Amino acid sequence: MQLSPDSPAAGRPSFDLSQDEIATVVDLLCCGSAEARQVVTGGMLEVPITIQVKKAMRRLKRRLGLTNLQIGGEFELLDVDDNDATVQGRIDVVFQFLHQFGNEDAYLAVECKRVSPDDNSLNRRYVTEGVSRFASEQYASGHEWGMLLAYVLRLPAPDLVAGIDAHVRRQYGQASQLAPVEKHPDALEMHTSAVPRATSGHFIRLLHIFVDMTPAGENR
Repeated sequence: MQLSPDSPAAGRPSFDLSQDEIATVVDLLCCGSAEARQVVTGGMLEVPITIQVKKAMRRLKRRLGLTNLQIGGEFELLDVDDNDATVQGRIDVVFQFLHQFGNEDAYLAVECKRVSPDDNSLNRRYVTEGVSRFASEQYASGHEWGMLLAYVLRLPAPDLVAGIDAHVRRQYGQASQLAPVEKHPDALEMHTSAVPRATSGHFIRLLHIFVDMTPAGENR
C-alpha cells in the first residue's frame, strides 16, 4: 500500500491513534457485532442494526472497565459560518479516546453499511455512500484512519469482498485495492485500503471490517 509521505495527521497529535487504540476499537466493533447478531431479524435495516451494535459495545466497554474512551452515534458534522451552523453529515459511530476529549474534530469515524453477495445495489452503496464520504473529506477531515463496518447479510464473504474491491478500484484507482490483514476472531474478513482525498491531496487509510449479520439460527 502506498500512502502519501505527507501524512494527513502530521502536526495534529490529537488525531493520531496508536496500534493499541485501533485494536481496541476493532475488538469492540467485532465483539459488539457478534453479540448484536443474536437479536437481528431478517430485513432489519442499517440504523436499527447499528443501534444494537452500539448497545452491545457499550455493555462490553463497561464489562472491560474501559474508561479511556467514549462511544457515540449519529455524530453530527457542523459547517459553521458565523452564526449559522448547518449539518453536513452524521457519522454512524464515533470513538474518542482520552487524549481527544474536548476536541470535536478529533475522533475515529466508523461508517456502517449492509452488504450482500447477491445485492449489487447494497455493495455499490458501500462505496458510493461509505468509502466516498471519507474520500471526499465529508468525514474524518485531516485524519489518518477511518473504518467501515460491513453487515454481511448473506454468505459467503470472499466473493462479496472481491466485488466491493472491484467497485473501489474502479472509483479510486488500482492503488486503492483492498488488501487482506489478520482478522479478528469475530470478523468474516478484514482488509485495508488507501483512498485519495478529494481536496487535500493526502490519502486516508480505511479499515474494512466484514461481520456476519445473517439472523442467528438462519440456515446459510
